[in-house]
Amino acid sequence: MLHVTPQPEPADFDAEVRQKGLAHLKKAGIDINQPLPEGTQLQPYWRACLPALYESYQGICAYLAIHFERITGAGSVDHFVAKSARPEQAYEWSNYRLACSRMNSRKNDYDDVLDPFVIENGLFRLELISGHIYPNPELQSPLLDEVDTCIQRLKLDDEGCKEVRARHFSDYIQGFYTAEFLKQRSPFVWFEAHRQGLL
Repeated sequence: MLHVTPQPEPADFDAEVRQKGLAHLKKAGIDINQPLPEGTQLQPYWRACLPALYESYQGICAYLAIHFERITGAGSVDHFVAKSARPEQAYEWSNYRLACSRMNSRKNDYDDVLDPFVIENGLFRLELISGHIYPNPELQSPLLDEVDTCIQRLKLDDEGCKEVRARHFSDYIQGFYTAEFLKQRSPFVWFEAHRQGLL
């Protein structure tokens, strides 16, 4: 994971998402100061802003730090603060993180995942050849434990995640990618390669 700079909400967000969402909450009699009752479904007006969210964050998954193509249908709006816990945040741009569908599913409603908007770069380390991700060993607890928990929760070190990171670095080393393309396609790999003096 890398730090993600929050981007301003789109000009039409208030009309297309926030106001429609708030009207829905009011009509449904949902108390926005309480967690959602079990089984309550919210109208997914946030889907209307997915194209803008994708463009604003250049197609980079906030958790995996890898670019994905919209044509695959893999993009999703992650509510960083779970809408089940804080329904008043369900229709707020500032609560949205662009996520590939797999990372969004893994994060689910858990609250032990670090916020890409808040973290600093350098919390995570990468073995470039294997793709293995691990906490920066220079960190102290509790931050060290929080980084490790985040890796475990999102399964950032599973075989699929390791393979794609290792392949991106290998493709760069073999000359298939320029450094600039690597930065756009796999910014965490680029960051770690740069930090390790390999760019």
